[in-house]
Amino acid sequence: MRFSAAMTADRLLPKRLALRARPIVSRVDDLLSTEALGGAAGRVTLIAFAVRIANAVIAFVSQVLLARWMGAFEYGIFVLVWVTMIIVGNLSCLGFHTSVIRFVPEYRETGRLAELRGILLTSRLFVLLASSAIAAVGAGVLWQFSHVVESYYVIPFYLGIVCLPMIALSDVLQGIGRANAWAVAALTPTYVIRPVLILVFMAGALLLGWNPDATTAIMAAILATYATTIYQLLNVTTRIDRKVPAGPRAVSLRFWIAVSLPIFLVESFFYLLTQADVLMVGIYMSPHDVAIYFAAVKTLAIAHFVYFAVKAGVAQRYAHLTHDGSAGQLAEFARQTVNWTFWPTLLLALAMLVLGKPLLFLFGPGFDAGYPLLFVLVFGVVARAAVGPAESLLTMTGHQNVCAVAYACTLALNIGLNVLLIPQFGLWGAAIATAAAMCFEAAVLSFIVWRKLGIVMAVFVPVATREGAG
Repeated sequence: MRFSAAMTADRLLPKRLALRARPIVSRVDDLLSTEALGGAAGRVTLIAFAVRIANAVIAFVSQVLLARWMGAFEYGIFVLVWVTMIIVGNLSCLGFHTSVIRFVPEYRETGRLAELRGILLTSRLFVLLASSAIAAVGAGVLWQFSHVVESYYVIPFYLGIVCLPMIALSDVLQGIGRANAWAVAALTPTYVIRPVLILVFMAGALLLGWNPDATTAIMAAILATYATTIYQLLNVTTRIDRKVPAGPRAVSLRFWIAVSLPIFLVESFFYLLTQADVLMVGIYMSPHDVAIYFAAVKTLAIAHFVYFAVKAGVAQRYAHLTHDGSAGQLAEFARQTVNWTFWPTLLLALAMLVLGKPLLFLFGPGFDAGYPLLFVLVFGVVARAAVGPAESLLTMTGHQNVCAVAYACTLALNIGLNVLLIPQFGLWGAAIATAAAMCFEAAVLSFIVWRKLGIVMAVFVPVATREGAG
């Protein structure tokens, strides 16, 4: 009898496990295959999360190898030049790389195909021309003021400017991909293909006997950027041609620019805010210090990528729910995205505090000096995650102007603190300034969302709806 009962229990065990697993399986299936609330956005976010994981690993490994190949001084030069080019290239989009995420769903939902065709073509041409003009101006300014720039920066900066149009075009192509929920096509070129190619081209150059310096690394970045962006352009153009039927185009360039410019201000302040500490360290300290600080920031970025992954996945859904008139669903989904952002970020941040020192050892001798900085920087990372992608919600709901003001104030605070603290406390000053500015940013954005939309975007704040919000 005992044997028979045991056999029966063994037969029932798989059924019990299947019943318990069914809700989890159903939830995953909803994320991957439905268009219900959060379905498409959840799927895009999962893909973005996976891409960001790959990017974090690839970026970390590549930065470790570059630091070891070049040494701290040359690596610091490369970091400052490349970070500057990424910022200026993104700003050269003048907001179009984000505004397309708002316009494409709107035009598609309302059946305005002529405007849809217009924004898809115009955004690419406008960004390419604008970024080329900015690159030309940048080269002229560098030539005019090269005497006040440290000599070891001049040639790498000239080379970096060559990348600007392709960096900008890549960003707007990423925006088009995100607007159409093409997560893989949108994210993998920038976050997977390009960093891998930089490493491959750099390794190839070293094998051919080139000097392991910042100039060689920037040339590898140029080749990787052009190859990646051309592939991305062909891929996105092919997808657009298949999805959008041929027909007339309606171009409302003045209106699109009017909407994009406030978004440009938001993105400008945000990008400058995320990289201002590295730039300020480069102004006040040596390339060796830039290298140490950047290695610490890059190590902690493994935790911060969750925020960017969720942001990449939800912007299109915010825009859809806004134009669909589903205010209740928008509020529910916005609060949901806060949890998507905060808890994984918190776990990864704690893991980075434990593993940070051995990870920094990988960069080479002396880089572990940046480990104590992680305990300061982590406060800013967790604070930003605690309010989710609040700035995306404001931008997609038409509140980009007030969002720009919030970022302007945060950037001013960040730069002011850096100016005050770096000369006194060195890298500690940069870390304190950055963490304080990020905490301020999170508090202000959460407050604005509540005042403008009546939505609580703060992980530990009880849900409440304000009468007459909006």
